Amino acid sequence: MKKAIFIIFIILLIDQVSKIYIKTHFYLGEHINVMGLEWFQIRFVQNNGMAWGTEFGGRIGKLLLTIFRLVAVTGIGYWLYQSVKENRHKVLIIAISFIFAGALGNILDSMFYGLIFNDPFHNNQVATLFAVDNYDTLFHGKVVDMFYFPIIKNATFPSWLPIIGDKTFTFFNAIFNVADSAITIGVAILIFFNKKAFPKEETSNTEELQEPL
Repeated sequence: MKKAIFIIFIILLIDQVSKIYIKTHFYLGEHINVMGLEWFQIRFVQNNGMAWGTEFGGRIGKLLLTIFRLVAVTGIGYWLYQSVKENRHKVLIIAISFIFAGALGNILDSMFYGLIFNDPFHNNQVATLFAVDNYDTLFHGKVVDMFYFPIIKNATFPSWLPIIGDKTFTFFNAIFNVADSAITIGVAILIFFNKKAFPKEETSNTEELQEPL
């Protein structure tokens, strides 16, 4: 359990420190090219919903989404606790720890960021931590994203493709954070090390070959 707690703590620390730094040092929409590379950017955006900025149901939808995330992370936490208790393979425990930490990291944004940050963007300023004039209420905070890898920009689909022909696209156009990366890594571990994470119970040859008399 100590290893799981350590993994979760480190991921949460890096996630929250990076988000707070971005919010208090970047203007909304501001970006920099890392090492001068146009395909590796730090770009400050705020996600009001799910992946790729998906939203539904306005403020009620946002509240329901945060509650759903709380229920989900509680379930993941219980899964981690049971896996440690049952002494499951360390690959499974590491994977769940990554997923749990990532989910918890984004929940912290949704739950508390509206309470601890102000919203100065219309005044062309950066946000202030623990501001008096907070920008929203509990459970209505916005998730901070910053990593952007537009490896292919303004490419065009072939004209012979139906619907999307001649339309431009960017690959990879998602903007994400440390918590999102932790979830992705955790899921990848489960996929690529599936046999170790979920070993099948071995049956003895005697039981397999035994026939009724």
